[in-house]
Amino acid sequence: MTGTDRPARTWHTLPVRIRWLACLLSLAQLSACNATPGSADQPGSTAEPLGPEQLAIVVNDADPVSVRVADYYRSARRIPAENMIHVRFTPGRALMPQGEFRQVMAAVNRQVPSTVQAYALAWTLPYRVGCMSITTAFAAGFDADFCAQGCKATRASPYFDSATRRPHDDHGWRPAILLAGTDFAAVQSLIDRGVSADGSRPRGSGYLLSTRDRARNVRARFFPGIALLQSDRFRFEIIEADVLRHRTDVLFYFTGRARVADIDTNRYRPGALADHLTSAGGKLDGSRQMSSLRWLEAGATGSYGSVVEPCAFVQKFPRPDIAIDRYLDGETLIEAYWKSVEWPGQGLFIGEPLAAPFADHSVPAFENQTAQW
Repeated sequence: MTGTDRPARTWHTLPVRIRWLACLLSLAQLSACNATPGSADQPGSTAEPLGPEQLAIVVNDADPVSVRVADYYRSARRIPAENMIHVRFTPGRALMPQGEFRQVMAAVNRQVPSTVQAYALAWTLPYRVGCMSITTAFAAGFDADFCAQGCKATRASPYFDSATRRPHDDHGWRPAILLAGTDFAAVQSLIDRGVSADGSRPRGSGYLLSTRDRARNVRARFFPGIALLQSDRFRFEIIEADVLRHRTDVLFYFTGRARVADIDTNRYRPGALADHLTSAGGKLDGSRQMSSLRWLEAGATGSYGSVVEPCAFVQKFPRPDIAIDRYLDGETLIEAYWKSVEWPGQGLFIGEPLAAPFADHSVPAFENQTAQW
């Protein structure tokens, strides 16, 4: 990325034909170069982001912390009373059995208004249903096609990189995310960060770490395209390192490691997305690998991790190029993150769903960013 032998040019000042030529020649695999996904003529395409009226909160009445989280979130986001969905199950377990999930989901389906497009699940445990993540189970129902024994493909999401802002109306899915944290205070802080992010248009940075962990570094192939195609809208750094320390402006942090050291030495902008590609990041109650909850504790507003062994398929993890592009386009955290995962059956989404730092849909050119040629 140094490009010291060529003059620096601001990417957005280049002729459109030159930008597209560079894109097509070197980055044809990226969604930003693909005219099909996200096209304006797809069903459900609209300028309106997902809002409180389209989000339902699912609360476990048997869990006092879940009740407190749900009440706080409803107030913070002004969720309509009719969008509060009450269920009851034994709290504190990582795994919800399939039979119990079907009973819970039947109760949800009886209560959910037809206008609801997505769910916020007001608990941390459980995070798994059988062989699936609980967020995908709530989104699309339990289906063994979302599971895999060994390194195999799983059922794809119709929501992947789509233009729709109404996933249930257009695809029959309601994307879900956990309002997760180690205690009520942690989730309260998460919610506050998400709310404060709205329309803030932060001047932070995106850090794309290409690590020495070859098995977990598979998303690094997308990093050059991000730096090139987004350089007029935001500042990105591609860093060949296993760790990032003492940065004060993190809005995006994508890496691949089983454990990521020193994430709490950085400061994260409200609305920040951060995750590490590894096998068990979605095991929120502890494993040999780092839990995705550590990102939220460090100050991120959204993260992701797999709940069972996924193997290193990029399709089973967030595509940073898609998540970043859609977030900068003004989509909410739940929309941008969910649309970036093609095979989400084994992956867990956590965070504040309605955070939308760029919700006005008019992200300007980043004045000090230059593309190196």
